[in-house]
Formats: sequence, structure tokens, C-alpha cells
Amino acid sequence: MKVLITGSKGQLGNELNLLDGKYSDVEFLFTDFEELDITNQTSVYSLLSDYKPSWIVNCAAYTAVDKAEQEPEKAMLLNSGAPGILAKEASRINARLIHISTDYVFDGKNHQPYRVDDKKNPLGIYARSKANGEDNVLNNAPSAIIIRTSWLYSQFGTNFVKTIRRAGKERGKLMVVADQIGSPTWAYDLAEAIIQLIRCNAGSGIYHFANEGVCSWFDFAKAIIEFSDISCEINATDTAGYPLPSPRPFYSVFDKSHYIQTTGQSIPYWRDSLKKCIALLNEQS
Repeated sequence: MKVLITGSKGQLGNELNLLDGKYSDVEFLFTDFEELDITNQTSVYSLLSDYKPSWIVNCAAYTAVDKAEQEPEKAMLLNSGAPGILAKEASRINARLIHISTDYVFDGKNHQPYRVDDKKNPLGIYARSKANGEDNVLNNAPSAIIIRTSWLYSQFGTNFVKTIRRAGKERGKLMVVADQIGSPTWAYDLAEAIIQLIRCNAGSGIYHFANEGVCSWFDFAKAIIEFSDISCEINATDTAGYPLPSPRPFYSVFDKSHYIQTTGQSIPYWRDSLKKCIALLNEQS
């Protein structure tokens, strides 16, 4: 199977790169902006016509949640318009599209894990751009798959794990929000999940994937410092004490049963995956 990856230089794209050669039935073509401008339908048409992939995995996204409030056009172009283009062109060549979305499509007011069919209620510009992107994908490619994930981190790029490690080394005390609850997700585990969905030719629609277990950002930060063996005091604050331009969902826990039942795969616990990622980061430092 030929699998085209967009956004290959991001966290998830880099993790998918690590899987190149692991599965003999999967052939990757990795692209980023230099090779493919997914906001340009002519460019997408040309590359897909030449390569003729069986699957397209869209890892490209505008992810600057707060900056999106000042750059709504950029966020909408990359997170909403571009996925629609990919969906149209995927349908034209009978390829299947996997599009990565986010917990931000929900308002975070639930008190039980979000199901794939729960009603969306995005709160900020970034959230609305991702919610619109989901609609554009499913409206233009009935065979497409949406994977919503949350609290993504990796050994690559910029993310919460690397930020806390750096800040913890530089300062003796950190304040971290404790009233937002979710499930951290190692991008490597998500990359593996994507391949599992491809290899079992999963049905179309929405899937939720995050590592198992639930914690607050405060709990997450404490674990990062602990596993990194850094001497730093982590103190709790609330969202009101750490105001940001874009609203955050207070509750981002997923019901992942659809993914588990479809693939037959178990999902690693968040602390176990965090230890593995930090071991890799320690090797790099």
C-alpha cells in the first residue's frame, strides 16, 4: 500500500518516519510544505495523480492555539480549507484519507469520556478551524477517517514535555494548571495506531485515540519532572490563575472503544509511554 504523509516534519510526521520499513506492506511518501502545499488544489491534484496513493494521512495543521486568535485566516486555511482539498482529491483517485483532529472540537464541559458521536462545541478560533476541517473532510470524502487525539507530545518539535523539562532545569519552582483534565498522548503511539487502522482497512468515520489513563496538566508535569530526574518543585494553580488568549477545554477524556474494537489493539498507559519518550530525550541530551 502506498501511503502519502503530509506535514512530515511535525511531531506526528516524524514519528511516522520512524515506522518506515517496519511494515513490509506499507510504502511511505513523506511530504511537507516544500514538497506539497496542501492549501493549493492544483499542487495536490498533480502530486496525487502522479503518486496514486492508497491512503493519505494528513498530519499538517496550524497548531498555535493562542496565536490563532490573531491569525484566524491562517488557522482556517490550514485546518479547514486544506483538509477539504485533500478530501476532494482523495475521492477523485479513490484514495482514503486519514485526518488528524483534536479534543478542542468539544467544549470540555462533559463529566464522562467523550464518545465519537457526541456533539461538537468548539470555543476558540483554533477549535472552530479544526471542527470545520472535520466537516470538510467527511462532506467531501465519505470513506475518510477522522482521528481525534489530545495532549500530543514527542521527542520531536515543541511540546509540553520538552517545555517542562527545559523550564524545570532552569527554575526551581513551576506553577502548572490543575483544573484541566485529559489524557497525554505519545505521538509514536498515535503513529502506530494510524498504521493499525490502515492495515485493517478500518471503516470510515471518527475514531478517538489517546493513551490510557487520566490526569491534569499538574499531574503530567509532576510525572515529567520525576521521570526526568530533575530537581524542581511543581505547584498547582487553576485556569483563572494562568489566563491565555484562547479558551481550553476543562475535560478532554475520550471514549476509545471504537478504535479498540476495530483494531483489536490495546492502548498503552500514559505514564508508561511518557517514560519511553523521556528515555529517548535523555539519550539526545
